[in-house]
Amino acid sequence: ILVGTGGLLATVALSHREKPRGIPPDQARQLINFSLTDSTGRNVTRAELDGKILAVSFLFTSCSLTCPEVSRRMAEIQRLTAGSPDVRLVSLTVDPRSDTPPVLAKFGAHYGADTNRWLMLTGEKAVLHEVIGTSFLARDAGDPFNSMPGNFTGTERIAVVDKHGRIRVYFDGLRKETTAAVVAEIAQLRAEK
Repeated sequence: ILVGTGGLLATVALSHREKPRGIPPDQARQLINFSLTDSTGRNVTRAELDGKILAVSFLFTSCSLTCPEVSRRMAEIQRLTAGSPDVRLVSLTVDPRSDTPPVLAKFGAHYGADTNRWLMLTGEKAVLHEVIGTSFLARDAGDPFNSMPGNFTGTERIAVVDKHGRIRVYFDGLRKETTAAVVAEIAQLRAEK
């Protein structure tokens, strides 16, 4: 009886595990216009991404904890969406002073970034921080323990942006299940008319 009960409890526990869910963004959030520089030194504008579904992450290359983990998720998303010409991955640096195009190129190469599909963007600090702060993340300048450049919170998230530039959902980029959840969200957006 105990073995049967233990098996039943394990089944119940496994069935109640939290499945990855996105965190709905503020409905007003939309990708604003910008002009930034990718890891090859090429200028990239918001208009270039119109009509594309985006998976967007945030990084600084000197980060040793969350950024590598989120970048591994992005590499998997890149692999799983290969052959989808309407999908792009975008990683925005929060530390443009250090994250120059050559530094981002080296970082991207480490994760197998295809520079035609996965854009690692840098630029003027004010422009980058406006794009990140207005379109994606909140700032917490009052937190003395926030060592994140720009005082952004939630940089471990991966945002999914639809073809119209609307931020549709955020996922926790530190969870292994997030890769599949982001790919499923992208597939759902690709099916929308």
